[in-house]
Amino acid sequence: MPNLPLPEADAATTAAIKDWLARFAACVREVDYASAYPFWHDAIVIFGTFQELVRSRQAWTDTQWDNVWPRTADFAFDLANTEVLASPDGAMAVAVTPWTSTGFHPDGTAFPRPGRATIVMARQPDGRWVGVHSHMSLGKGVPQDSHGRRPVKAR
Repeated sequence: MPNLPLPEADAATTAAIKDWLARFAACVREVDYASAYPFWHDAIVIFGTFQELVRSRQAWTDTQWDNVWPRTADFAFDLANTEVLASPDGAMAVAVTPWTSTGFHPDGTAFPRPGRATIVMARQPDGRWVGVHSHMSLGKGVPQDSHGRRPVKAR
């Protein structure tokens, strides 16, 4: 049986998801949790570097964001290499995207800290996209610990 084509998102959905990624990445760069919260469902389920399975946006903030965002810099999704898949009814989308950031060794020297993410999003009745699952991981061989010390702008 031949494979069907991947359910690639249409141009409008792809543009909306890439815009979502760019705006969320700005929150990470600013270490602005308060501005980032509306991007995610309150009951999100995620996998991350510091926790195997996290349930709820608040638990994600406490266990993952606090261990990464203030300790890194320059976070950005590689939008040129992002793939967006979508359900035929347009209710769900998945972003498959590489990302880059800067990590810091204990002596303060910077190192490249790339990774990749899979983010599942659900379209809300008002048309907004909200993340319902995220799995972000570092690239192979990238140090997991980063020792930056940036303040949290807003909780």
